Amino acid sequence: MRRLLVAPAALLCALAAGVGSAGATNECRGLNPCVPVAGPWVLVDVGRSVPRPQVQYQLTCPQGFVVGGVDAELTDSRIDLAFLGRSGSPVNPGVTTSRTIVFVASYVGTRARTPAFRPHIGCIRARGGGSRVPTAVSALVPPGEPTVRRVRTFRVAPGTQRQFVQSCRAGERLVGAYHSRAVFSRVPPSEMVAGSLAAQRRISGTRVVVTARGGPGVRGVRAVVQVAAVCAGGT
Repeated sequence: MRRLLVAPAALLCALAAGVGSAGATNECRGLNPCVPVAGPWVLVDVGRSVPRPQVQYQLTCPQGFVVGGVDAELTDSRIDLAFLGRSGSPVNPGVTTSRTIVFVASYVGTRARTPAFRPHIGCIRARGGGSRVPTAVSALVPPGEPTVRRVRTFRVAPGTQRQFVQSCRAGERLVGAYHSRAVFSRVPPSEMVAGSLAAQRRISGTRVVVTARGGPGVRGVRAVVQVAAVCAGGT
């Protein structure tokens, strides 16, 4: 079972503790050596329904590395941002985190037009996770990893509309799905850029199907849609 580790809205910085000056990110603070990985600007849907719309985005370390620190840049302090972590003790790279990490965001304000966040991770050499103490009661089991995310990220070109599909592997069953819109750029996307990247999701049997459209506003930037199938029952 994965747990949601909540961080302050203005600054997500866990596992690598410390607060830096505005405009700087701290995903590698206290970690040496550390490889920083910056994600795209992930667009956060705005709505007043309860619960609020939620967006998820997965970042991945290079092969042989695990996530040791996290941080993020926000365009609005009313973006509630967290990440998913595994159960285990101590809370530690390789135990709480793995090579990938999923950021979860929702906008809790009422006025923003194009809220977005840019996730950052600091990657350190994998050393293996800690051991867990088995329970003394045979009828109980410790938290594990009953689900796996099958994730792909697709490029969306201007003036196009395409369907992107992601599915579970043989022997797995689909239990959840998400998609997110994002833009790789040095600065946050404008309202025109955000409005030119649209995506809708549906479930077709065991497949997650996302129809994405790129308008003229994404010309000159790398616009992407990330599609994830949350799968269970595998070996």
